[in-house]
Amino acid sequence: DCIALIIYILTFLLGLPANLLVFFVYMRKARKHGATPNVVYALNLCLANLGLLVWLPVKTLETLLQDWRLPAPVCLVYNFFLFSSLYGSCLFITAVTAGRYFSIAFPIVYKRWRCARNSCIISAVLWLLVVLHLSPGVMVGEGGFFVSTGNNSSVCYEVFSASQLAVLLPLRLEMAITLFLLPLIVSTFCTMRCVTLVWRSKLSPMGKRRVLAVALSTLAVFVVCYAPYNASHVVGFVMGENVKWRTYAMLTSTCNVFLDPVV
Repeated sequence: DCIALIIYILTFLLGLPANLLVFFVYMRKARKHGATPNVVYALNLCLANLGLLVWLPVKTLETLLQDWRLPAPVCLVYNFFLFSSLYGSCLFITAVTAGRYFSIAFPIVYKRWRCARNSCIISAVLWLLVVLHLSPGVMVGEGGFFVSTGNNSSVCYEVFSASQLAVLLPLRLEMAITLFLLPLIVSTFCTMRCVTLVWRSKLSPMGKRRVLAVALSTLAVFVVCYAPYNASHVVGFVMGENVKWRTYAMLTSTCNVFLDPVV
């Protein structure tokens, strides 16, 4: 719990200024030179991260007190923003990676479709996809908003009834496949193709190293931050229970909010 508390505090202190800085830089860039697809996706990625950062003090307080003392509905709202941020980030990192690949592999064709309007439509579809996946999980709160009480303390979204798990376990597996595994496959393919094309190009050695570093670091953040938590979904479905280490796997996912602005 001490490790979790330290990670939450560091994530908030590092992530908030970093994401605000990136957000305002891209907003200024969009106003001066117009919004490009990468700018649109980067802004959405920042919004996803800020959505989590705003609510991170709530989780920090629960970890510090070892008790959930806020109104029960806050637990539901917090987790909605948490999972929206997590899976929204997955999808927008994939969108950025795919955009880089298309701009390198198909520059002429991609230029025809490369406009802010199309990127905004894609962003809206991605957010809708996330919300539609989260909605069934919200509906199984059984009036308690996922707050459970026992041993003179309460916990948020850690203890579930059999009927709740009957819905949540298959839903988590489906989200792990649709919102993590498939984007990971797309991101890996696009990154490897970018690496191959850049390596074969006539770009200067320094330019090649810079492009390769950005592409590979983005993929590394994707895997390191999101793989452990989504692996807990698969293991939980196979075992038919809410695995205990799932909470610790979430710690790597929260780290993405200060790593995303770097890559």
